Amino acid sequence: MCVREIARAVCEGDDDIIVVRCQEALQRGVEPSYIMKEGLTAGMMEAGKLFDDGEYFLPEMLISSMTLQKGLDFLMKDMQEEKSFWKGRIVIGTVEGDMHDIGKNLVVAMLRVAGFEVIDLGIDVSAKKFMEAIRTYKPDIVALSALLSTTMMNMQTIIQQISENGLRNEVKIMIGGAVVNQRFAEQIGADGYSENASQAVILAEKLMG
Repeated sequence: MCVREIARAVCEGDDDIIVVRCQEALQRGVEPSYIMKEGLTAGMMEAGKLFDDGEYFLPEMLISSMTLQKGLDFLMKDMQEEKSFWKGRIVIGTVEGDMHDIGKNLVVAMLRVAGFEVIDLGIDVSAKKFMEAIRTYKPDIVALSALLSTTMMNMQTIIQQISENGLRNEVKIMIGGAVVNQRFAEQIGADGYSENASQAVILAEKLMG
């Protein structure tokens, strides 16, 4: 019952109760990975369905994702100890010159509840910072986000830098954002494009093979 209440809290954006419910579940002996899958993930998926059906809009999705993140932050220490849970490691960031992060944050939240370890570099991330992150964290996937037409070409710059540094075969690269599409992904040498957060999860799982 407590796990179902966690799912409801995420869907309804009740961030006042999410940590209490997660704590109660842990005290009852529920595994963190189960809380994540059947509580946090289920609640976010339910919110996503309401969004697809036109009953939820971006503000409601953002509130749900913030509640989700609060629960994730609480569980993260326990999750780090369950190494077998993670499907893969992803480094993500909004490219240099772009300060938008709403879409990226939704993708980060969805990837984490889907079982990916995500290193979020934030906004305005240069090619150099991406290179440093690849060398430090050794991710399976690098995810690039851009919302402005003036910054989308920075994605190509980053991919070129990854290739020139001999790391292209070490990582898969996915891109997303309002100004890009699958054709652009192919043009700049990315491995794939996702239209939204849900599609990003599907793409990441596909790239992991």
